[in-house]
Amino acid sequence: MNRKQKVALWVGLANLALILLFPPFDSFPFTDPGALIFSGFQFAFGSESNEVINRDVLFLEIVVVLVNVGIAWLLLRDAKHILVTRHRLNYQNAILLMVAANLTVILLFPPFEYFYALTNAVLPTFQGFYFIFSAGPMLAIVTPILYIEVMFVLFNGAVLWLLFRDKKEKELTPQEAIALMRELSREQSRS
Repeated sequence: MNRKQKVALWVGLANLALILLFPPFDSFPFTDPGALIFSGFQFAFGSESNEVINRDVLFLEIVVVLVNVGIAWLLLRDAKHILVTRHRLNYQNAILLMVAANLTVILLFPPFEYFYALTNAVLPTFQGFYFIFSAGPMLAIVTPILYIEVMFVLFNGAVLWLLFRDKKEKELTPQEAIALMRELSREQSRS
């Protein structure tokens, strides 16, 4: 593990701590005690009596942070072969960055529905995507749609990452390795 990977790991742990200290809450409205309404992010130990932690959204937040830490871990890995020079931003790294950006946008703009339209149907009603911090009190997050979005992004990102993997580099023969070492030593003696 290199220094950059350690920093990514510590940033991920700090994010997890913040997520767990300020989880998403749902509240029971006074008009319909059977329905839950998204009431925002609050301190974990300071909830009201009519509020409960939205475990589905909390789980998705944790998964997104862990996936982003994993992506950062892969992007910040050391080069395996010193002799092979590669561009730092190849197709696989670009795919990892796009997956991280998509997951972040999905959590910042989750699907909402009006709380009075909540049903136990397999396919819930859907009102639209709203910014998570400015959604009104009459809206509830549609977690099945949110799960589907996250799974599609993760699946498509994994497939694309595998499709664009680097080709295996040809191993050098002993004669090619000796020629390369001589060329490198000549360049080093010139400078």
